[in-house]
Amino acid sequence: MSKILTIKNQSRSSMEPKFYIALALFMACQAGASATPAAASPEAPAPPPPACCIPTGRAGVISAHSPILLAPSPATAPPTSITLRQSPTDQTKNWPPKPWPANMVWILAGEFAMGSIDPLARPDERPIRRIRVHGFWMDTTELTNAQYSAFTTATGYKTVAERPVDWEELKKQVPAGTPKPDEQMLLPGSLVFTPPSRPIDLRGVEQWWTWTTGANWRHPEGPASSIEGRDTRPVVHVAYEDAAAYTKWAGKRLPTEAEWEFAARGGLDGKRNTWGDEPVDAKRCNTWQGHFPDTNTAEDGFIRAAPVKSFPPNGYGLYDMAGNVWEWCSDLYRPDTYARQVLAVGKGVTIINPTGPDKSYDPRNPQAEEVRIHRGGSFLCNDSYCASYRPSARMACPTDTAMQHLGFRCVLTQDEWAKQAANLPVLALPSITNPPGKTPIERDSTPD
Repeated sequence: MSKILTIKNQSRSSMEPKFYIALALFMACQAGASATPAAASPEAPAPPPPACCIPTGRAGVISAHSPILLAPSPATAPPTSITLRQSPTDQTKNWPPKPWPANMVWILAGEFAMGSIDPLARPDERPIRRIRVHGFWMDTTELTNAQYSAFTTATGYKTVAERPVDWEELKKQVPAGTPKPDEQMLLPGSLVFTPPSRPIDLRGVEQWWTWTTGANWRHPEGPASSIEGRDTRPVVHVAYEDAAAYTKWAGKRLPTEAEWEFAARGGLDGKRNTWGDEPVDAKRCNTWQGHFPDTNTAEDGFIRAAPVKSFPPNGYGLYDMAGNVWEWCSDLYRPDTYARQVLAVGKGVTIINPTGPDKSYDPRNPQAEEVRIHRGGSFLCNDSYCASYRPSARMACPTDTAMQHLGFRCVLTQDEWAKQAANLPVLALPSITNPPGKTPIERDSTPD
């Protein structure tokens, strides 16, 4: 019988002397699984893995680039129709007693292999550990524009992207001596994907990400764009604190990294993708088809984020756990988190409900005070560069950073829900429905 241990925040001081040797051994044993060499310690970090995201966050872009007032808007992809598979077998017989929270699925407690040694996996996805999570409710879809709008209407909340940039705070994330950017760069804004017009050297994600004044969740591509007619698309341009503010209002929380991966796998333990080991294709999820980052053929029907429920659900009835938009998790990020966990508890021990390290560290952005995880990949994922639609893939950025492909979904324990249910009626959140006149299997052809 395997050993079991509950692990929460770990003390760095209690682990540090042995850690770097152990991590070097772990990574050396797994080195054949990745072309990217693993690091032995933060003092000698591995080269940053390919990623469509901005690990340096908005600080790195604002301090290095001139503003752009309106990002170019790519042409809308032609509508496509595909037949979706049937919803998963009814699992509600194992759900807690009614009433159930709206637009959520019960994820039964269970154990799984977290991480990957797949050839597409990065060093921070290993070593694989056995993880056990308690049962919880999870939003069926990514949070939508309509749902976030209900929150801001009720509270008057302004997102980070809707506020001026505080240079005194921002300069803490850039090297000492970095000059203050032009005042235009400190106006409210966010990071917008701006594809180049031709193939480029892929070193440097700033070549396709632009700090765009006036971009925010209401204006995803810049001030001239709008979310009108996009109620069922996932909300984006939300920084970590924006997601956390919503969850507090809704009486929910963000998932831990372990909860998220367990749910994303949909019962398919050890598989490469949320649907199994078959390779990704345009009918499974919203990712990048074509040559990244200059040519998206949009075989899946979308150039940017798709309306939620546009693709088949996983085995637990959850939509868009692969691709579409990244989703914030509650865990702080370290590239060596998994190795530290195994070192702390011992080989072969099942870890219960891990909540991540007590302090973040990202060698790609060592000045950042707080870096948190996001999961799931996005419409920018492509196997030639960043296959992060896989359930084990990890990405992170500073908590003050919002991007055009970053959103979230919420979770809720049964105890938390029972307290709310005892005081019904609860918050009347918008339901997730298809636009009038459209069936569940019909692609939304409204402009991205």
